Amino acid sequence: MTRNKGLLALATVLVLSLSACGGGNEKPRPAGTGDGPVKGGTLTVFNNTDFTHLDPARNWTMRDMGFGIRLLYRTLTTFKAGTSEVVPDLATDLGRPSEGGKIWTFTLKDGVKYEDGTPVKAQDIKYNVERSFAPELTGGPDYARKYLVSDKYEGPLAGKHLDSIETPDDKTIIFHLKRPVAEFSETVTLPTFAPVPQPKEAGVKYDDRPFSSGPYKIEKYQRKVELVLVRNEHWDPATDPVRKALPDRIVVNMSVGGAARDTRLIADQGPDRSAIGYTDVALSVLPKILTNPRAQQRMSSMVDGCTGLIYLNTSKPPFDNQKVRMAAQYAVDKTALQTADGGPQVATVVGAILPPGLTGGVQRDILRIPPTGDVEKAKALLAEAGVQPPVKIRMATSTGGKAKAEALQAGLKRAGFDLQIDLVDVSAVGGINGTPAKMPELQFGGWCPDYPSGSTFLPMITDSRLISEGYHGGNAALLKDPAIDKKIDEIDSMTDANAANKAWLGLEEQVMATGAYIPITLVKQNNLYGSNVAGVKGNPIWEGNPDFAEIGLKDPNLSK
Repeated sequence: MTRNKGLLALATVLVLSLSACGGGNEKPRPAGTGDGPVKGGTLTVFNNTDFTHLDPARNWTMRDMGFGIRLLYRTLTTFKAGTSEVVPDLATDLGRPSEGGKIWTFTLKDGVKYEDGTPVKAQDIKYNVERSFAPELTGGPDYARKYLVSDKYEGPLAGKHLDSIETPDDKTIIFHLKRPVAEFSETVTLPTFAPVPQPKEAGVKYDDRPFSSGPYKIEKYQRKVELVLVRNEHWDPATDPVRKALPDRIVVNMSVGGAARDTRLIADQGPDRSAIGYTDVALSVLPKILTNPRAQQRMSSMVDGCTGLIYLNTSKPPFDNQKVRMAAQYAVDKTALQTADGGPQVATVVGAILPPGLTGGVQRDILRIPPTGDVEKAKALLAEAGVQPPVKIRMATSTGGKAKAEALQAGLKRAGFDLQIDLVDVSAVGGINGTPAKMPELQFGGWCPDYPSGSTFLPMITDSRLISEGYHGGNAALLKDPAIDKKIDEIDSMTDANAANKAWLGLEEQVMATGAYIPITLVKQNNLYGSNVAGVKGNPIWEGNPDFAEIGLKDPNLSK
């Protein structure tokens, strides 16, 4: 969901000081001789929640994907540390396409081993791809299902295997795709294309103990409490130029988060000097960091490449009317929403759906609506639609989203919309906003590209064929536009990646004209870390979160 063709540059790093993200490309030095990361010690990661999934077939949360791919498992290709440049990982190259991009062949490197010393085989990658089809193993990327010839295949747990993936020997894997996929080198950066040996299959319990092909293995995993990683002694750095694997141990403490975590990291005392925050800085603490030069130097900040959106439910009144949807576009006060998000240090107002990483680095503004809205234009559109204010609409959110919902409410009210905010338990929000029969008139959401291609963004939120009775499938506007579906298919069939990129820009304009998606902001990912941590830089692929490939400690002894 986020993600190089070498054609596009992803989101721009905002460096708060020259040393804020320093050390990412530095070579390890002996402790005490400089500020670069060295080998050894224990890196502590503060996080107040558990991972959504660590099973590579199910891992589709951006920061969790970055964590798993950098530390626990390798994929056929991956991203160079801190960049969107695709480089070989398990494979010897970026893949060899044939038949116009419908067949892709990869050869595995020699010397890649699991944590028990057994070799990684092509059949293990095939097996994990097959697992991604299993109805028991939900939540993961669906590109394999989209691209591979599957004939209603439902995974290997029932004893069947895919004919569209060949493994003629232990080092060769061949993918037969339904259609040409020009960017398949990028697709196989996803954890779906990591190896899982069939004898280690544990169904849903594999989430608790993925079998490592990366530089670390799990020593202990107590759900919602702690994850401890130690070195995979069979990982060979000669086969892996991307991951430096500097700490001896990585401990994820799941009881420290939010303002309490950031307060400790600002204080920078004792073992906390060797810690890093897994999630972004709490808004309540951010001003304290920005007025503290020493703490500011220890915060990495990067635009995350994910567009925040308001989805308008096109399946029911009043947003089944395009003019009413456009009225909402003009009524929204995006500046107020930016303030609710935390202000300019946290969010940038946008006027287009696709982030700059998918538009050649350019931030587009398609409708050219002022950031504070155009109330008179909104009122005129409602009049043209024949709709009399107050236009009653509803949304559901948790208490954590209350301030942002109220900012939206105030902006819409100016034009004649009457937004009711239903505050529900955070555990219930997904069920309400994700189920078509229960969905209110609008909801907050957003999308992140899985790799730098419009194919990982617009189809995911606009294709009507994703919608099922029980789930919107990503199309939270429930938009059903045959012309858009047809255009998606046309672009998907292109074999020229440059031509496809231009076509996605045209489709974006077509989608914006429906009024069903209101782009709001691009969010900046801010992560704080201790003074003994070095090599921190955000990765534009994984929402700007710190890239664990090169993070280490300046002095391992300080982590004790």
